[in-house]
Amino acid sequence: MLGPLLRAGIEVIPDAVPASAVPHVLGYERDRIFGGFFVEYEDPRLVERLNEGWYDLALSCGLLDGNREFLLMLPSGTRTAARARRLRHRMPVWHRVRLRERWDVMGAGAASFLGIRSGHPGFAMLALDNSVWLLADTYESGVGVYAVRDPARSPGVLRELERLAREDVYRDPVFRREVTAWLERGRQR
Repeated sequence: MLGPLLRAGIEVIPDAVPASAVPHVLGYERDRIFGGFFVEYEDPRLVERLNEGWYDLALSCGLLDGNREFLLMLPSGTRTAARARRLRHRMPVWHRVRLRERWDVMGAGAASFLGIRSGHPGFAMLALDNSVWLLADTYESGVGVYAVRDPARSPGVLRELERLAREDVYRDPVFRREVTAWLERGRQR
């Protein structure tokens, strides 16, 4: 996993994910989206525009900390993007990463673990303090990237996490334990 990410300018920091990191699930409210952009596939500068937009949004929404670190959703227990796609039943997990000086999130990154190919990203990122999710996905005519405010405080996200703690819909006992532990820590605060 490290080689493709390093080529994309992302360095994995092992065993450094904060216990407070909210598990990634859908369910946030539309009014929590506070920034984003869309680039059409027909744009001749697709990857360049996606990279520029992603970096501007990452800076303005507070994704990157002072060391350019954040959390990135990556497959668990696999070394290649092709193998990760075959193991769809495994839930991806947060990894702490650092953005290097030279990077290509939407080109080399999307061609490995951050999408399906260059210019076709699909990823979730989280600020270390849980203040923002940054999400990218492909649509019929282009790529959308958007920021979601305070996902750990979203009633919809919390409802979805409660549901996942009760039902093992993903058939992933490790993910279910992580969700349950995160919810329990939240109740103790």
